[in-house]
Amino acid sequence: MIAVLVIDMQNAYFEDPALASRQTEIIAACNSLTSAAEEAGAKVLLVGTVHERDKSTWSLNMLEDDQGFIFRGSEQAGFVPGLLTADYPRLSKTRDSAFFGTDLAMRLRNWGVDTVVLAGVSAHNCIAQTAADAFAHNFKVIYAAEAIGTENAEAAETVLRVFTREYRQNVLPLDEIHQLLKTA
Repeated sequence: MIAVLVIDMQNAYFEDPALASRQTEIIAACNSLTSAAEEAGAKVLLVGTVHERDKSTWSLNMLEDDQGFIFRGSEQAGFVPGLLTADYPRLSKTRDSAFFGTDLAMRLRNWGVDTVVLAGVSAHNCIAQTAADAFAHNFKVIYAAEAIGTENAEAAETVLRVFTREYRQNVLPLDEIHQLLKTA
């Protein structure tokens, strides 16, 4: 069974000019992916980062800088306009990995998932950390090429090169993922 994880498609991340310039394209690719997954009966999970203003969920760098962001209930924490959210289940996280401090592994196992397709932002941070932890939990990983964005292309390329080689994870175009979903 395959699950599609759409990670951090939130307003805060698209404030960065490098991601803002690709926002429409990434949203369209994510929507295509989730629609195909839904049609094929695969699970879709929307993952978002949310922090508390009281600093209780802040990461070390946020604490050191005394500057938080993407607070619960803020416009920054909302999903980007145009992203299909339907009635998809949601998962809130406070760190880069969607597995860290969440029930993601349990949800995936309850659904009978063995493979996750990753989409969203950012390739070299949240996508990469989630992919590394997926490997640690023995889930296969597929990166949806057109549905992933980054503000640091060099770092993203390096991470994906290592993960595809060392963890045997695959970067696939949407049309191949659509076919895979139909046959899964």
